[in-house]
Amino acid sequence: MLICDNVTKRYGGKPAVNHLSLTIEPGHTVALLGPNGSGKSTLMKMITGLTRPDEGTITFEGIPVGKETKRRIAYMPTEAFFYGYMTAEDAGRYYEDFFDDFSVNAYKTMMGEMNLDMNQRLSKMSSGMVAKQKIALTLARDADFVMLDEPLNGIDIIARDQIIDHIRRHMADTKSFLLSSHLVDELERVIDYAVFMKEGDVLLQGNAMQLRQERGMNLTDMYRYIYG
Repeated sequence: MLICDNVTKRYGGKPAVNHLSLTIEPGHTVALLGPNGSGKSTLMKMITGLTRPDEGTITFEGIPVGKETKRRIAYMPTEAFFYGYMTAEDAGRYYEDFFDDFSVNAYKTMMGEMNLDMNQRLSKMSSGMVAKQKIALTLARDADFVMLDEPLNGIDIIARDQIIDHIRRHMADTKSFLLSSHLVDELERVIDYAVFMKEGDVLLQGNAMQLRQERGMNLTDMYRYIYG
């Protein structure tokens, strides 16, 4: 489905992503793991076509990422991407105008399950509420490839469980997820492939179950060992 081949992106001469190669097949959930500054967000922005690699190629089902692939890739960045005066309902109408695969009903259902008010201004929401609203908005698209950048940041334990449950419900044999985080223990429940990054380099990647068997530890302990 998605192939990153020897991808490099530099800022000020320093690589944010350094000669990264990664293949994601349909039906898989992949985690980009690592501390802040590892290159996770930069990689996601290149996959969406928001920025271009300096070297290497990224293709989605054989097509170079860009205008054509944006219709099939749903992306939730870490940054706030709506005006503060907008309500959650305004944000839903905005997405409905832009994306043919967006379901207003699915969005409202998820907002209700997370006890969020559709009529509340985004500027009046807490950071945790905004994080949940962004996830509901993104998962309401019926996209083939879904990317969530730090989806669990600033969210309490109960809400994290709700979000993991929503991700599980949206999994399908034809749909793939790419999730970035440094909160490994929560993501470990849903991912089947892990990529450990540091300062743009991939330190370790592989099938999650095989990595556990080979190293005799879970992904959370691997994270502590690699970055500790």
